[in-house]
Order: sequence, then structure tokens, then C-alpha cells
Amino acid sequence: MAILAIQKLQDVEGFSLMFLNYDLLAQRWVPYGKLYPPGEAFAAILMTAGALIWIVAPVALFIGTVEAISVFKTVCIERRELKCACVGGDSAVPLGFISITENLMMIFMGIWMLVQAFWL
Repeated sequence: MAILAIQKLQDVEGFSLMFLNYDLLAQRWVPYGKLYPPGEAFAAILMTAGALIWIVAPVALFIGTVEAISVFKTVCIERRELKCACVGGDSAVPLGFISITENLMMIFMGIWMLVQAFWL
């Protein structure tokens, strides 16, 4: 997650333009495309450090859920073949497996951290 965030941060403008092609929230609120890379980096760094879990877990859940729904809708329902912004703005990676895996892992990590922090 941190490595993918670093790649996105190298070209935030290019990332946000590619991201607009499929992200449901970015299509409704364009600044989200530019907030996503630092948000993902923030979550990855704090997850690794085990700090501020009560903030990081909801961020990871939110980012992962919105993105997983967006990718699923684009790839599985609309059957569109787009390039994934998951490795930055100048990507040739097709939208699909890598993106959905990244997002499902964010969801899983967010849930896991909440369970660890509040119920164990």
C-alpha cells in the first residue's frame, strides 16, 4: 500500500486524471482524486507504525470500500477496459486484479485494526 501510494504521489495530477475515469467519488467531487494519494500514504505509514489506529482504520475502510465498489462497477458491471491509476498517472496496468486486490486488502486491514483495537 505504501509503495503504491509513493508511485501515485510522483504524479498526482496524472493520477487524478486517470482516477476520474472510474472512481465514483472523484467523479462527484473532483478534489478527491488529488486527496487520495496522500490519504493512502498517510494510512499506510500509520498502519505500519501502529499509530492512531482509531483514525487510520476508518480512513483505510473508506478508501478501500469506495475504490472497490468503483472498480467492481467499472470492470464487472460496465465491462469497460481502462488503465489502472493504481501505480500512478502514467500506467499501462489494466484496471482489475491489482486494483481490486489493493482495495480489498485496505478493507481487510481496516477491519482487522478496528477489531484489534476495540474488541480484543
